[in-house]
Amino acid sequence: MQDDVFLTTDEAAVYLRMKERKLYELVANGAVPCSKVSGKWLFPRAALDRWVAAGLARPDGFVAEPAPPIVGGSHDPLLEWALRQSGSGLALLAEGSEAGLDRLERNEVAAAAIHLHDSGDDAAANRSGVIARAGLHDAVVIGFARREQGFLVAPGNPLAIGTLDDVARREARIGLRPAGAGAQLLLAAVAARSGMALDRLRHAPVPYPTGPDLALAIRGDEIDCGIATRAVAALHGLGFVPLVWETFDLVLRRRTYFEPPAQRLFAFLREPVFARRAEALGGYDVAPAGIVKLNR
Repeated sequence: MQDDVFLTTDEAAVYLRMKERKLYELVANGAVPCSKVSGKWLFPRAALDRWVAAGLARPDGFVAEPAPPIVGGSHDPLLEWALRQSGSGLALLAEGSEAGLDRLERNEVAAAAIHLHDSGDDAAANRSGVIARAGLHDAVVIGFARREQGFLVAPGNPLAIGTLDDVARREARIGLRPAGAGAQLLLAAVAARSGMALDRLRHAPVPYPTGPDLALAIRGDEIDCGIATRAVAALHGLGFVPLVWETFDLVLRRRTYFEPPAQRLFAFLREPVFARRAEALGGYDVAPAGIVKLNR
């Protein structure tokens, strides 16, 4: 059972050391993470772990271990620059949105940069994704920017790629991103909306961790296209085919929000130099910068 990703009701009851009747009561009250599939309840084991950890009793005087001064999650050129220029002392560890949230739950980073996507309302996906994580019961979501995502292509767009269907029909070599990365979630959402199976795409054998990695692969003729931001395309002299404007947010715990590194960064987001840099890079709308979108 320890290796199972999803547990049945009886397995989950054993795992949580409670009676099935009590577990059904929690399910009925929406108090435990679960999903109904083909008439049966399934319980994600990782979500159960986070649910239990969220209710951890903390005695008086208990102080949580401070997280390392790192922003995990998604890579972004404007964020990377702002972390340096603000004097925040925060480093960027770019592994993808979901990986950043995982690390934030484990207290391995001070914040996570995210741009989540699903087949529904992408504008609310970041907020919904944070709320769904029981281990982030004390999370604050702060706006950073809206940014433009699309296909990076070779200069001049020699394959005339305009849509995902063009990528499939022309058998263009597309670079994928790691599972849980925002760009990969966007690709899956675009494919779902167009009724396309991702296995139709001719993709590189290994994923590319960040947008710049993808850009360098296109410059080196390893692949023909991939999803990243307009800013990455401009910085690497590539063509860009726009797909969507997306929401790019920062997630951190309430205690971290009030600490000096985070406050230096948020103060910098209000400076005119930040807006000028965003305009120079291209593909950003920084009107949401610093806005509190969720305070759990």
